Amino acid sequence: MRSVYSPAAEMPAGVSMRAPVPAALRSAARSGLHLRNASFHTHRPSVVAPAAAKDLEPAPASSNGAPKNNGVQFTKLSTAAVHGGERGGRPRVADALTTPIVQTSTYHFRNTAELIEYNEGRFDSYEYGRYGNPTAQACENKIKALEGAEDCLVSASGMNAVTSMLLSLVPAGGHIVTTSDCYWRTRQFMQNFLPKMNIGVSVIKPNDLEALQEALDKHNVTLFFSESPTNPYLRCVDIPAISRLCHAKGAFVCVDSTFATPINTRALALGADLVLHSATKYLAGHNDVLAGALCGKKELVEKVREFHHIMGGVVDPHAAYLLLRGLKTLELRVARHNASAMEIARRLESHPKVVRVWYPGLESHPDHAIAKRQMSGFGGVVSFETRGGLNECISFIDNVKLPYIAPSLGGVESLIEMPAVQSYWGFGPERRAQIGIKENLVRFSIGVEDVEDIWEDLVQALEHVP
Repeated sequence: MRSVYSPAAEMPAGVSMRAPVPAALRSAARSGLHLRNASFHTHRPSVVAPAAAKDLEPAPASSNGAPKNNGVQFTKLSTAAVHGGERGGRPRVADALTTPIVQTSTYHFRNTAELIEYNEGRFDSYEYGRYGNPTAQACENKIKALEGAEDCLVSASGMNAVTSMLLSLVPAGGHIVTTSDCYWRTRQFMQNFLPKMNIGVSVIKPNDLEALQEALDKHNVTLFFSESPTNPYLRCVDIPAISRLCHAKGAFVCVDSTFATPINTRALALGADLVLHSATKYLAGHNDVLAGALCGKKELVEKVREFHHIMGGVVDPHAAYLLLRGLKTLELRVARHNASAMEIARRLESHPKVVRVWYPGLESHPDHAIAKRQMSGFGGVVSFETRGGLNECISFIDNVKLPYIAPSLGGVESLIEMPAVQSYWGFGPERRAQIGIKENLVRFSIGVEDVEDIWEDLVQALEHVP
């Protein structure tokens, strides 16, 4: 009879390569495990050993509202970035340290009774991929911890987060106030599509509080929406002042904090009702993910979630996994971005081939005082204007060697672009001038490369500007 090699045969006596599975758990292992939040159905056996069951318990809140996870209280953002959303309530698979990718489009039930219990809220599970995923939920919990939010929804892209929020929260006949400096696709949706749904839009300059009050008095305003810092001139809106004016009129405030991240600005703590991110950028941080996130008051996020379930703009589980990975180093990366951008902005301001620098950390920026009050760092994007016009700026862009000429921002690699060419070329020069996009404007997303290497490359490229 042919013998079969067994590594266990060479193990010393009393040492087992694998602990035996208790009889009470073997049948449960065959049935599978449904998890949604931290708790799960009491009638269903767990496949997790009792000693590990604590990792599936809900994370209690401390007396000051800070989340506790397995006895660890997150008092610092760097700790929350690493452990938030993952130390309790996630699926436990073979003692994996990282949250697993639950790559499934649907979830099964053992019988009809269990499905009915799920429908009635007595069995905590998932039903279909459009309605939730454990990997994505761990992402939501981590971002929620970082923002200090009641709830968070992660979706397929930043634009999906914006459009889902607007369509679900602003009724027909409602009105939006937004700022003139704004990502052009967001502006395009607001000004070209929302009026078809009988939704009005007022566009004001950043921090024009008189214009905001006038719009609030004249219209039935549902929502104020602005980026802070804005794209591409990095204007910073006074979140507490705007929130006070809007709340007095029953309007809520949503701040797109993509450029700031929760490391540099806590918009909810400053008075905003919602904070939005293109998670593609700094939150993921490696230029390899498309995702969006919306955080804030539970009742508002839940309305968006219901609409989101219908529209189906869900984040892919693998993208959610990559976003989780990126979030763990968010505080470290943002600190490097902040320091490098501040140094580059200062040097650019004194360079003879640069006529203006837009960076909220500089005293020359129109919103520097506001940024100092509500930001702990000024971000990794520096916008500046080269000497001359379109052709002179092209000469500079075409001679940089370290940054990639590419859209997007917030990744570990430096990216550089001319908004007039990258995003607004089809507008033509007259229309670009009307909306404030200068022909010689550069938007530079500074990565985590050595700051001296970045500067040396900028200097040699600026030599090509006449």
